[in-house]
Amino acid sequence: MKSNTVTITKNGRLEGMVENDQVISFKGIPFGQPPVGDLRWKAPVPAAKWEGVRTAKQFGPRAMQANIFGDMVFRASGTSEDCLYLNVWTPAQKGKKKLPVLVYYYGGGFAAGDGSEPRYDGTAMAAKGMVAVTVNYRLGVFGFMAHPDLSRETTYNGSGNYGLMDQALALQWVYDNIEAFGGDPKKITIAGESAGSISVSALMASPLSRNLIAGAIGESGSIMGALPAMPVAEVEKNGKAFEVAAGATSLNELRKMPADTVLSKAMKFGAFRFNRSVDGYFFPKDPSAIYAAGEQAQVPLLLGWNSEESGARAVMGNDKMTVENFKKNVTKLYGNDATGILAVYAPESDAAVEPIARAMAGDRFISYSTWKWADMHKKTKQPVYRYHYERPRPGNNAGAAHSAEIEYAMGNLESNKAFAWTADDYAVSKTMQAFFVNFIKTGNPNGKGLPKWEKMTMDSAPAVMRIDVLSKSEISQHENRYETLDRLAQKK
Repeated sequence: MKSNTVTITKNGRLEGMVENDQVISFKGIPFGQPPVGDLRWKAPVPAAKWEGVRTAKQFGPRAMQANIFGDMVFRASGTSEDCLYLNVWTPAQKGKKKLPVLVYYYGGGFAAGDGSEPRYDGTAMAAKGMVAVTVNYRLGVFGFMAHPDLSRETTYNGSGNYGLMDQALALQWVYDNIEAFGGDPKKITIAGESAGSISVSALMASPLSRNLIAGAIGESGSIMGALPAMPVAEVEKNGKAFEVAAGATSLNELRKMPADTVLSKAMKFGAFRFNRSVDGYFFPKDPSAIYAAGEQAQVPLLLGWNSEESGARAVMGNDKMTVENFKKNVTKLYGNDATGILAVYAPESDAAVEPIARAMAGDRFISYSTWKWADMHKKTKQPVYRYHYERPRPGNNAGAAHSAEIEYAMGNLESNKAFAWTADDYAVSKTMQAFFVNFIKTGNPNGKGLPKWEKMTMDSAPAVMRIDVLSKSEISQHENRYETLDRLAQKK
């Protein structure tokens, strides 16, 4: 059976489907054995081989999760603990040269999300001459619960991080098999947004994955500050507290509970209470220490954040937008450190309060951690390209909201029917996608017909590409804000 829709992986033969004249997809490819029964809360086990030709035309089930975020659209058929699947899009016509590879990890706070979401679809990227991959990984209680009894089961005396281990196993599968789809295992760029971006920074740090990567793209967030890894003992205590809250008397009892029951009890406990852990395995030590020692993947990095990552109300509450109220709320947040903060977030009039409060809220939420990632990685002498994404979606005048850039960067505006996209939106998408495509292919976003993007260096003020209808590279105007936040972070 020979066809351009059939390929042979190390696990067995796969039959994909033609997406259009340019792209073939292979969906629902298992990279790990179902993490169910005794494999619940264990490191993922590589997928078994199969006989015959496996049909790869439908997305595998998404990981166990509740409906947390209203903007998520899924094409997978339901949720299941049996969720370790990935999807591949590849050009229909390939030359003799191996193609660069993009592996994209979804966002959703490590509690929701799926590789089937249309905004991550790889068709548009594959049409630009690469192999694109999306990856599922375990979420919430199933992906991140640590527990003292789980730690006793391991050789490294740690637990948790199963979702991150899933990501690393998927990356290993891609490295081992991507040539079957025309890809080059030596040219894999990993990318993601929000929790996906935090995952990219984590995968760069982990010995399980850092040698499999040729480049990295982070959209809003890093493990250095946003949803950080915590000492394993703290995360174990949380797992023990969940056991009690779930009405179980042992880890064994928790393992035997139906997945729907565990999810329901975890949602009552708190969907976002299951943290990353410094487990001694995925993270041999705190990821910030790994970056400080320069032990992360030595690869080019493209990263940035959006102009409205959070709203001004996250700082101001329900108070009127006045300078007096701004100072009051900053003092409430920072106590004795408020003077230093007010020196760099300094509205001179009531009219200036809302945009500055919005910027502070975004910095506190996710932008500072992304800045920290860039600041630490540029010390390796690897190229670092930083952006500030500023194009609001139609109908939003405040700025580019958290996650708003995904469809633009991946060339998938048409997949989101919620917005009336304009010619300007498509122009911004064309520019941003071109930056990403160039970076994935060469480690440098610059190319013909694009504004020149200056990289960051240790010796000059940081250059930032402002991405909007008129994109341009300029010197960062607010570096003192991040430096101030950094000094406060170091005091803790």
